[in-house]
Amino acid sequence: MTTPVTPVVAIAYHSGYGHTAVLAEAVRDGAAAAGATVHLVNVETITDEQWALLDAADAIVFGSPTYMGTASAAFHAFAEASSKRWFTSAWKDKLAAGFTNSASKSGDKLHTLQFFTVLAAQHGMHWVSLGLHPGWNASTASENDLNRLGIFLGAGAQSNNDEGPDAVHKADIATAEHLGRRVADTARTFAIGKAA
Repeated sequence: MTTPVTPVVAIAYHSGYGHTAVLAEAVRDGAAAAGATVHLVNVETITDEQWALLDAADAIVFGSPTYMGTASAAFHAFAEASSKRWFTSAWKDKLAAGFTNSASKSGDKLHTLQFFTVLAAQHGMHWVSLGLHPGWNASTASENDLNRLGIFLGAGAQSNNDEGPDAVHKADIATAEHLGRRVADTARTFAIGKAA
């Protein structure tokens, strides 16, 4: 009989105005629904105990708003501080994924996700993509489709700059939940493979 595997997923995120926090919670909900133990870590106020949670996780999902074409300054500070983990290869062979939000439909979100992938690669991590076809790209499609912005590298969201976190688009929340489930399922598969 196979022992059930409970993967541990940590979500390391920054949220300037609350929109990205909504997405972080959606990733958490998706991963938890897939049976993972999940930790939310706000990198702006990260503690030593939270660094230890990241070190012990099977997967780390990076999240930040896209400001001026890249992740926020608070997230960049966290990324630089993670160099202590780089020196010891503490995150090597963990899974990584990412999500971001901006006010514009494009907003150069891809650059933020690429920043996350390079950070993950420097740590020797394995990247988990969104794994969804694009939505809302045909006359029969809808803005309520999953992956409505057509991003493959991670979960992308668009939130109007004159509305609060309660106005984050429901399709973007559902897309972030999908990412959380995908990361948890992939982490379980990796854990089973390692055990074998």
